Amino acid sequence: MLSPETPTDSPWPADLSSYCFEVPHAPDTVLFASGKGVRLADTAGRPYLDGLSGVFVTCFGYDCAPIVAAVTEQLRTLPFHPPLHGTNPAALALSAALAALAPPALTTVRLVNGGSEAVEAAIRLARLHHRSEGEPGRLKILSHYHGYHGATFGSLSLTGRPDVGRFGPGVPGVVHVWPPDCLEATLGVPHGESGERAAELIERTIEAEGPETVAALVVEPVIHLRGMAVPPPGYLARLREICDRHGVLLVFDEIVTGFGRTGAPFAAQTFGVVPDLMCAGKGVSGGYAPLAAVLMTERIAACLGGDGGPYSFAPTHTYAANPVSAAAGLAAVTLFTEQDFPARISALAAHLEPGLRRALDGRGTLRAIGLLYGLTLTGGPDAGERLARACLRRGLIIRGQDDWAVLAPAYITTRAEADEIAGILAAALDETAAPGTPGGPSRHHTSPGLR
Repeated sequence: MLSPETPTDSPWPADLSSYCFEVPHAPDTVLFASGKGVRLADTAGRPYLDGLSGVFVTCFGYDCAPIVAAVTEQLRTLPFHPPLHGTNPAALALSAALAALAPPALTTVRLVNGGSEAVEAAIRLARLHHRSEGEPGRLKILSHYHGYHGATFGSLSLTGRPDVGRFGPGVPGVVHVWPPDCLEATLGVPHGESGERAAELIERTIEAEGPETVAALVVEPVIHLRGMAVPPPGYLARLREICDRHGVLLVFDEIVTGFGRTGAPFAAQTFGVVPDLMCAGKGVSGGYAPLAAVLMTERIAACLGGDGGPYSFAPTHTYAANPVSAAAGLAAVTLFTEQDFPARISALAAHLEPGLRRALDGRGTLRAIGLLYGLTLTGGPDAGERLARACLRRGLIIRGQDDWAVLAPAYITTRAEADEIAGILAAALDETAAPGTPGGPSRHHTSPGLR
């Protein structure tokens, strides 16, 4: 177990932050050096069990041979292609594979570099679709309060959290609406009623704004920054009905929930609701290259037009559909399909969930769907941060913020490793369950999110 006073034995200068400010450099900053399976080691050789898959990304672990081989071969063959003049076979094959994995209505794929770009692309596509349909006034985008949609300015504007206000006003035309979980927490609405109430408020908002001004509703099927708030039964289906009734496009941000996390390939299949556009990312490359995608129906793809058809989307990004990233994604999707990972995810989830409930032992509530776990804790407003810090000292990586914590183990996690995760979590909860216990807020777990 690591102690708060343990030095990092870092070979880097103390003022490392002057070179790289991705994470503020401090005595307790972890400098990761290597990874194998679901375990990492820092530059001092200390081990860490990754209970978060990096950040919902490394679902096949840190040494997945098929993905490494595919990336290596692609690097030797074609590391980059002129994006103004063509594309590459790996990108086309990956697009077809993702479409085959998704609900049948989502037939066209646009490859980008990360989740923020995917959300930005979905916003642009929604507005472009309405313009092509003769409704250029449909520009407004609705999204949930306390959702998270990315770090670029458009996607950050959709993120309905007060802590992003430090950057000033967001892009015009964004309207936030209350999700069911917030109605439960702030107004005491019962879980069985919160979905219908929240959906009704969204419809009233569309009507108040004027349906002819609303382009899309963007939602996370499971809201990460509410401690994995799983929607009440029927909520997403009601959103689909409301959007259809008012001509509004429904967009699922599945950057976290997509590619197997909920058990099915996408949460759209888990909940039986098909959006008009769906953003996928995180684990879609297994963490071996930056990659995300927007999947859309033929009706939306039709607005792209031109000689390139659904493959044209300008202005675009230099590294979009990069052959190395596409090769990593194609290998990951092939592995996911051919080795029946949905069944493996279900089996691991069935084993791990009871262990997490035993670890929690009445000190909060557990939300679970597939291999996504959210703990809402009773130990005070900073209980999640203290728990994450206590876990890190014991060599377990989770995420904690406010009064919640989340776990998302890799799909290759063994039962023994799952038991180890639950055991460390229990010990950390024993330490931090009461307000004011040691291990105050961790500076590494306070950002809204990563895309």
